Amino acid sequence: MKNTPIDRMGGAGLPGPFGEIPKKLKEYYDSLQEEAIPDRFLDLLERLDQAERAAISSPVVEETK
Repeated sequence: MKNTPIDRMGGAGLPGPFGEIPKKLKEYYDSLQEEAIPDRFLDLLERLDQAERAAISSPVVEETK
């Protein structure tokens, strides 16, 4: 027997409109996975990577008091 996420959530045995909830949630989740990542977000991730690389490659300067 196949054990899908819908089966685990019990959607198949729910009455009326409640039986549609797991199906609709899965459809919505699948549609989100297919969406492209916005360019703004990709640019932000690239800037973060650059900042991390710069922090790793630069020597740490300790302050003396």
